[in-house]
Amino acid sequence: MKDITSTKHRRRRPAKRDPEASRQALIDATLDTIAESGLTEASVTNIIHRAELSRGMVHLHFGGKDNLVTAAAKQFSEHYYSKMDRMTDIGDAPPAVRVMAIVVADLSETLLSPRGIKIWHAFRGAASSHPGIAQYTSTQDERLVQKLRSAFEEIAGEEGASATLAEDATHGTLALLEGMWVHYLTDMENFSRVWAMELVRRFLAGLFPIHFLDPATSAKAISGRCQTASNRSQLGQ
Repeated sequence: MKDITSTKHRRRRPAKRDPEASRQALIDATLDTIAESGLTEASVTNIIHRAELSRGMVHLHFGGKDNLVTAAAKQFSEHYYSKMDRMTDIGDAPPAVRVMAIVVADLSETLLSPRGIKIWHAFRGAASSHPGIAQYTSTQDERLVQKLRSAFEEIAGEEGASATLAEDATHGTLALLEGMWVHYLTDMENFSRVWAMELVRRFLAGLFPIHFLDPATSAKAISGRCQTASNRSQLGQ
């Protein structure tokens, strides 16, 4: 699958009278630099050299480096959720299938890529000291939390479990996914996506066996549905 964060296509130097192209070139150059060398190397000098723009363009379009880095974090986050929404657009599916669609999408090559994980790790490391970055790097993003919570509440109701268990399942799933991203970062070569997806499913089966022991929630079954949803979304654009 194509890496959604990639900007490896050859960029044309932005026209001097095209402010939006210049702005985008600076954001892309920032993400490229972070992916290759880390956030500490994303200096204004390195960014403008990669973007083939003057130093003044950073101040013209963003008011300074901090705002540029914030804009880059925002774009990275928006790309993640845009692709997540496409892959999990599986219609009126049972709640356990909706949960596993989120798990499969999050651990797919589309979202969890070498380039993407390096950018994510750099942003997460800087979030505590950079309020702008912190706005866009939380794994507790309300959109994702609410999707999972809603599905788990349905599941808890069907299995006669408590609302507390649904809340625990929501945050436990997010914690497991974040842990898998860290695991991927530290051992990309040996990381198994299917193993990771199935491990999350086994955890959830311990909480809600009726729903997550169903073969329809297997990594293989859900991956096919996510791919179909993504393809359908792209055709409809």
